Amino acid sequence: MAKIKRQKKLQGGGIDKAEQILRGAIPEFLKNGYTCTSMDKVAKTAGVSKQTLYSHFKDKEGLFTALVKRMATKKYNFVWSQPLEGEPEEVLRNLADRILTENINDSEYLEFVRLIIAESGNYPDLSKLFLTQIAKPAVQILTKYLQEHQELNLDDPEATARIFVGSLVYFILNQKLLHGIEIMPMKADRYIDNLVTLINRKDKINTN
Repeated sequence: MAKIKRQKKLQGGGIDKAEQILRGAIPEFLKNGYTCTSMDKVAKTAGVSKQTLYSHFKDKEGLFTALVKRMATKKYNFVWSQPLEGEPEEVLRNLADRILTENINDSEYLEFVRLIIAESGNYPDLSKLFLTQIAKPAVQILTKYLQEHQELNLDDPEATARIFVGSLVYFILNQKLLHGIEIMPMKADRYIDNLVTLINRKDKINTN
């Protein structure tokens, strides 16, 4: 029994140490970029030895991959873990509100997105990983919901899901990263109202 307790304690300590490393890695990547961030700097910021760092993450790519997955889990748990159930107008409005609420004032996440975009030319695998972990699951979940609600009369539920998610991403990037809040500000509620109305219109004209 004592041996089992010790094993559990060590396992718990391992999890805590990995989280400590990830928390130390984020500011280093955001400050220095992917290329100029070294494992030495991460170890120092995280307050661990290089041996401990490499025992959890074999290289910088593995460490950054873990950061992306950590970010994706955080976003999924807040935005997408709630099932999309109910009438489309209410569901889409609540979903849009959660996406904007969770992301638009999350400075760490916005800087992380900025980093991904900045490094996408030299490290395309980083941006692919980001899309695979965050954007793609979001579109898949919403596409399934839209397919199930034929009363919306959508010709292409997947394209509509991409437009919905992409429009919200655009709003966040435009208002925060590109300083659109100073140049072309718009209230989030107004944006959401019109986006939901575009999708939820019952009087769509079929031109086929």
